[in-house]
Amino acid sequence: MPFYTAALTAMVAMLVAATLVAKLPLRWWWIRACEFPRLQLAFAALLTALLCLPLDPPWRWPLLASSLLVVVLQARFILPWTRLWPVQVQDAEPGQQERCITLLVANVLTPNRQAERLIEIIQRQDPDVVLTLESDDWWQERLDQALEEKWPHSVKIPLDNLYGMHLYSRLPLVDTRVEWLIQDDIPSIHTDIMIASGDKLTLHALHPRPPAPNESEESLWRDAELLLVGKEIHRHPKPTVVAGDLNDVAWSRTTRLFCRISGMLDPRQGRGRYSTFHARYPLLRWPLDHIFTSEHFTLKRLERLPAFGSDHFPILATLCFRPSRSDEHDNPEADGDERAWARKTIREARSREQES
Repeated sequence: MPFYTAALTAMVAMLVAATLVAKLPLRWWWIRACEFPRLQLAFAALLTALLCLPLDPPWRWPLLASSLLVVVLQARFILPWTRLWPVQVQDAEPGQQERCITLLVANVLTPNRQAERLIEIIQRQDPDVVLTLESDDWWQERLDQALEEKWPHSVKIPLDNLYGMHLYSRLPLVDTRVEWLIQDDIPSIHTDIMIASGDKLTLHALHPRPPAPNESEESLWRDAELLLVGKEIHRHPKPTVVAGDLNDVAWSRTTRLFCRISGMLDPRQGRGRYSTFHARYPLLRWPLDHIFTSEHFTLKRLERLPAFGSDHFPILATLCFRPSRSDEHDNPEADGDERAWARKTIREARSREQES
């Protein structure tokens, strides 16, 4: 076999393997990691398909077919996060600003010291609510100085373990709780927010531990936290927003299951990926920072904001409370087997010795 053919065969085999491995319902980090670069794998498969054309039989057609199969399988997951797909959250109509809320989410990257750049972005965008992740005491000091006057309602959890979390709001916070849902070093914020119209929404701010070699050998802890919050949302249906760095991509098995368990909607569907990580490497980007909504909201604005020294871009969304338009949304819904899987995942995470 000529070297060109052998090398191309190896490339196609790796693309097929990465595509099929991602379908396995296993929690090992290296399996779940195959769900992240679906767009990159699809483009790589398109490239190998073109490179197969000069090959002589019998190699050309099997390798070409395998490459195109990878493209089709990956496109099945990617297409909902393109403009080729119907939007999942309907567009807001003009006016009624008092019924809208703007939320900015930013993973600051704890060692990053370019706070002034993020503060400039926040002041320019002027959101109602600011959520920072990975923020420690150093970040809290800078954020307090810049934000406390205009955003006086706050929740502060400064940590040096990459899981600190700060919430600043110009709108009143009600019944606020800080919880450690699955792991005792991973906080989350749960609060009601009173918007200008007098209506109330619930915000769940999350940043679960990712499946990665230096974090956790498996995705159990992340999956359980997301599914636990999803079950709570399903159990108490009301106007709800879930926001944060979920350390998972929008099209993954777990995030899609979270949406079906909770009935939450993804404003990016039908609009684009809005990839927030990695800010420094354009070819290795995927959507890790999320804002999900219940059916009670329409979308006025969704934007990925400029980089500020972190490995994440900030993301901003303006949501408008319009419960009268709830029936315009097609809510995802889990079946019995999926709910049983969610319960099993949560029980296992709570019963096993925690990783830290």
